[in-house]
Amino acid sequence: MGAITPLGNDVETFWAGLVAGRSGAASISYFDATQAATQFACEVKNFDVENYLDSKEAKKADRVTHYAMAAVDEALKASKLLASECVLDEVGVIWGTAVGGVTTFEEQMLAYGRGTRFSPFFVPKISLDSTSGWIARKYGFRGMNFAIASACATSNTVLMDVFNYIRCGQAEVMVAGASEAPIAKGVMSSLNAMKGLSIRNDSPHTASRPYDFERDGFVLGEGAGAFVIESLEHAQNRGATVYAEIIGAGMSSDAYHMTATHPHGVGVSLAIQRALKSSNIQLDEVDYINAHATSTLDGDINELKAIHAVFGNHVRNINISATKSMTGHLLGAAGAIEAIACVQSIAHDCIPPTINVRQLDSQIPEGINLTLDVAMHRKVNVAMSNSFGFGGRNAVVVFKKFAG
Repeated sequence: MGAITPLGNDVETFWAGLVAGRSGAASISYFDATQAATQFACEVKNFDVENYLDSKEAKKADRVTHYAMAAVDEALKASKLLASECVLDEVGVIWGTAVGGVTTFEEQMLAYGRGTRFSPFFVPKISLDSTSGWIARKYGFRGMNFAIASACATSNTVLMDVFNYIRCGQAEVMVAGASEAPIAKGVMSSLNAMKGLSIRNDSPHTASRPYDFERDGFVLGEGAGAFVIESLEHAQNRGATVYAEIIGAGMSSDAYHMTATHPHGVGVSLAIQRALKSSNIQLDEVDYINAHATSTLDGDINELKAIHAVFGNHVRNINISATKSMTGHLLGAAGAIEAIACVQSIAHDCIPPTINVRQLDSQIPEGINLTLDVAMHRKVNVAMSNSFGFGGRNAVVVFKKFAG
């Protein structure tokens, strides 16, 4: 696995930040936001793209690709895939992003308005499918190569696709993940216009507060999460370390509203049920749910209603937490770093907390077991990751401890 996040630029630092309950939110440094409705975000810090691409190449790619290349670099080194006798012709790449090179788009359009000519790299820099090509080209991977965009459900959609391709025998090993670099004036202005972002400018580090009575919107984040995913046979043949298994996944559509979640969580319930069926596990086998919970008024509660509807009384024994309280919302890349959180939770038998909850929302269904403020150590054998996106897209992935 590989991670570039607002809490740190590798998996170990990211996980340590989650366990410590640290917020990645701070005032925006990329542009002057002093007159904006929201003046803060969860930015990636201390990142140098030239550790992964030379300066000439880096100028041809947007920040969304820069983060991806860094995360993939860590994942490949950790997996030792390139050091094994893998056949590059068989390694595929599936990569996701919700908004692609939006920073490049904004900068280029502003420059064009001032009379500057368009860059010949404009289209490839903003294209949603650009990053998967960069990854394949750098490492010589000649397997299937394509991109996925499914709003904030993008990452889990990528993981489900990889799971299905490997399970049906069309692939043996894939490099997969998602990246996002959406902290730009236009994106934030649009999200403010739809009242999606928190405006708690006096206290950025406490602004993302899923389940809190006074939550007022999400905090925008950025980064990337990368994985090397392979069939068990392929992993064992090359002596790879297996961190966890993907045992199932499920998707659904709300068929309800472009941006709002279904008030009864019908689509979410369906996705969870399909993921459980795909995993061939019982309700009482799930130990941890990394919730989508973004810190919005309706979304947080509707997801908990759906979880309660599926699990019933079993929900009391499932720890639920919202790591977006620390990382902010990485849009299409949110599920990628949250999948890493799930795998780390399994590896370390530890539940990362939801931070910043001062007063729980009274609408939270009875019996819901939220892990608040402090990480909790418990046996984690099965973890579930929820991701939902605009357009009513719901994607759920289930991970399990590898028995060996």
